[in-house]
Amino acid sequence: MAGPTLVVADASVVAKWFVEEEHSAAALRLRDDHVDRALDIASPALLPFEVLNALRYNPAVGEKQLKEIATALDKYSLWLHGMAGELAATTIENALAHGISVYDSAYLSLGIIRDAVVYTADQRLIDKTGHERLRHISSY
Repeated sequence: MAGPTLVVADASVVAKWFVEEEHSAAALRLRDDHVDRALDIASPALLPFEVLNALRYNPAVGEKQLKEIATALDKYSLWLHGMAGELAATTIENALAHGISVYDSAYLSLGIIRDAVVYTADQRLIDKTGHERLRHISSY
């Protein structure tokens, strides 16, 4: 029997789990499906750093909340992948080919390698790359 579907979620989606913004409802559905084991979420290992950094600049999120979010991210047991081997090579190739950051390319490249849909809230990234693996979180 096959396991749950694997998807990749980027930091723009995961940050919406902790602050109410446009498309937070869709991001929370994705999170809940992960918690309910309907799907697995994979991300590059940089995800917790990016999420915490983004939320650090949100005036509604203080030190106590950031620490709680760091703990919550760990408890979600996301499949975090280090930057090595095929992921490193593919990330560099895609960053240069599409003119995107290494950070953004890491999520896209993980989706390519793992044959998974990559959910993002970054419409500019979708428009810039035109890659079929990328889906806006609003479509979830």
